[in-house]
This record gives sequence, C-alpha cells and structure tokens, in this order.
Amino acid sequence: MAKQTIKDIDIRGKRVLIRVDVNVPLDKATGRITDETRIRQSLPTIRYALEQGASIVLMSHLGRPDGQRVASMSLKPVAEAVGTLLGQPVAFLPDCVGPEVASRVKALKPGEIAVLENLRFHPEEEANDPAFARQLAELGEIYVNDAFGTAHRAHASTEGIARHLPAVAGFLMEKEITYLDEALANPQRPYVAILGGAKVSDKIGVLRRLLERVDRVLIGGGMAYTFLKAQGHAIGSSKLEADKVALAKDLLAQAAARKVPVLLPLDHVITTSLEPGSETKSIADVDIPGGWLGADIGLSTIDAFLKALSPAKTVVWNGPLGVCEQPRFRDGSRRIAELVATLKAVTVIGGGDTAACVQLLGLASRMSHISTGGGASLEFLEGKALPGIAILNDRADMRSGLRAVGSGQLPRAPSPEP
Repeated sequence: MAKQTIKDIDIRGKRVLIRVDVNVPLDKATGRITDETRIRQSLPTIRYALEQGASIVLMSHLGRPDGQRVASMSLKPVAEAVGTLLGQPVAFLPDCVGPEVASRVKALKPGEIAVLENLRFHPEEEANDPAFARQLAELGEIYVNDAFGTAHRAHASTEGIARHLPAVAGFLMEKEITYLDEALANPQRPYVAILGGAKVSDKIGVLRRLLERVDRVLIGGGMAYTFLKAQGHAIGSSKLEADKVALAKDLLAQAAARKVPVLLPLDHVITTSLEPGSETKSIADVDIPGGWLGADIGLSTIDAFLKALSPAKTVVWNGPLGVCEQPRFRDGSRRIAELVATLKAVTVIGGGDTAACVQLLGLASRMSHISTGGGASLEFLEGKALPGIAILNDRADMRSGLRAVGSGQLPRAPSPEP
C-alpha cells in the first residue's frame, strides 16, 4: 500500500492542512491535558512542514460533542500545548469554518501555525457533508492526513476534504501503514498473533484474516471464555457472548483445518467480582467454578504462551490478556509484554486498551510499533479499506504528475529536491 507522504510533494510556501488526532484526555475539574502523547506523536510532521517554510493549519476532533458546541471539549488547551512543545506562538481559531476563520488562515505567513476549533462541533463533520468538506479544503493548498486513529471513518476531515486537494500521508500515518501492511503482506516467521480484550465480536474479522497468515494464535482476556465455552468447559460467571459460541467453534475448526495451533487459557486468576476488594484466587484448572469469573490468565497459561512466543519473528498483539487496569489482574499481560519486548522480532501492538496496557507497564519504547488507532488497526488487520487512507495519493500518481480531484484534476506539485 504505497501512499505518497508529505516528503513526496512540494509544500514550500504553501498552506498545509494537517488532520491530526489530538483527542487527548482532559482533567474535568481544570480542563488541563493529562496525557500529551497524541500531541507529541504529531510533532515530527508539524516540524517537517515548518522546516519546509509552510504555513500550517491543524485540525482535529476532541471527545464526542455530537455536533454541538461544548466548552469542555474545546481544542484551545491543545493549541496552547502545541505552542509550548514547539516553542513558538500558535494561534487558536474560534471555529473550523466561516469567514473569520478563512480570513485568519489566509493571513498566515510561512512558519506560522493555527489550530482550528473542534471539528465535531459541526454535525457535518461526521456526516461527511460535501459542502463542509469543501469549506475545510478552501483553507489550504495541500492536505496531510496524520490521524490514523480516525482513518477508518469517512468524515469530512478524513475523506471528503481529500477530494478537493492533493492528499498525502504524514509521518505517523506512514509508520502505521508500513508496520501494519508488513504484518499482513510479508511477515517474518514464525508469525504469532495474540488476541485478547473483552469481546469475540470485536475480533471476528481479524481472527479470520490472521488464520490465513499466522503460525499460531494465543487467545486470552474476556474473549477467551467464549472459546472455552465452545470447547465445553465451565466458565462460571466469566464474560460470555452466548450468541458467539457457535462462531467460536467454527473459528477453532477453521484453525484446525489450517493446522494453526490456537492456545487458550489452561488456568486462571479468578474473582467474585471486578469491584475493588473482591475475593481473588488462582486455580490450576481450565474450568471455572460457579460464582467466580476469570480476570487473568494463570501461571501455566503464561508458561505455555511464553514458550509459543519465544521463537517468533513477527508478533501482532491486540487486546490485553486480563483486566489490565487493575494491578491484581495484570500479571499475565505483564509477563507476555516483557517477553515480547525482548524478542528480536517485528512487534506490532494494537491501539486502544493494548497500547494503554503496554504503556502502563513501561514497555512501549521496546516495541517495534504501537498503533495509535484501536478501531482503525483492527479494521486494517481485517483487510478492510480505510477511507482516510484509500483516498490518499498513491505513489503511482507521481509518474503521471496528475491526480483526479472532484470532477477535475489538479496538477501535482513537483517533489522536493533531494
């Protein structure tokens, strides 16, 4: 999936619209940002555009305002954080479209930056309204998508806008495509997939796809109990998707037909409740007694998973293996993450809860790649076309110098000199 990047197009002296994903957590009491990771991940693309003498317009969503103006979801704190991290003034605009915004954006000089207000204050953003997308496009001359976490949504700022401007990937988007595409298309072997999290239904497409490619699959987390139920085991009060038991049987049969080993929990850490202070114990049996629920994999399972992972050259991990947010149910994920961090392998960690778990364990820097998009990475691994990526310029377009945009064509700007 060869897409043009910001380095493949001349942005010198141009107004560059960059779609970032700065949907950062905010303290409800103070409105301050509690984790700047998403902002920091956008900085390489922003800094490159500054070095090239572009003027920059950043746009993003924050939270779920449902098309209404919600003061607590303003991007003003983000604009302030970007300015602090870059060490330069950053203008915050009171909206993302309209005459005032257009006037201030067009007055930007090379090297200056403006941040638009929350895109989702307008219902037209999530509706991918063509007129709204055109209004956004009129603010720039080049469009850069660096927001992989929203690439699976066909919104005005991720898909519609790219119908009006030359559209390329930022560095974060490029990294996501490179690692996830490599995991699907040309993995080094042995190739091991680790799947966890709460629901089988979230991972059906991924598991079907991975069964065609991987050498073995390790399943833990809440989704494991539906598979254990499918095998006839007692699971007590553990998480169960009763309507997916037949599907779990079918997936296990597919794996057996393909001779792909699927490792499920052999033992468990169980509890009477996920509420703080509830009774907890380890059991050395695959069956869980009534009144108890599985909350983490046990020691025998950990050992089996470690043995299966040790020779791996490619690892894709999506979903924690226990209730990772509680320290007492984190040991399984911790032990597996510690081994994955030492492997001489390509290690790709899915976004969302898996990324949060690995970061919580302090092992993020030792993984090859941690995806910034939970839902987007799942859909990518399923083999689905992500609208925000599919619409970007293909590298093949560079040969013709033209790209179809809307009903006409725009000339392709020459690539920068090496």
